[in-house]
Amino acid sequence: MDSACGCKKTDRYISFGDIDCDGNARRVMAHIDRLIAQPGHNNAFWDYFMKKRAGGSGPKPDDLFLIHSNINQIRDLFETCADEAAMALLIQLEEECC
Repeated sequence: MDSACGCKKTDRYISFGDIDCDGNARRVMAHIDRLIAQPGHNNAFWDYFMKKRAGGSGPKPDDLFLIHSNINQIRDLFETCADEAAMALLIQLEEECC
């Protein structure tokens, strides 16, 4: 346990066993869905991203791969929207799974 936050300390270099990469990726995607549904936050990139997510331009990628491939754009969305919870989850996902 990490005494600073009271959370379990994970180390992806030892084992992914206690890291819920797929679940955290789904939660990041839920933040993206919520934010781009708000007026003024959707654009051509997010239209492309959602089409890609659905498998519109080839095989449907898993959420973790799609997040990893577009992490800077996702980070920009979360910063622009000042969504600290989404940003914290994205950082956790990047450090543990990407």
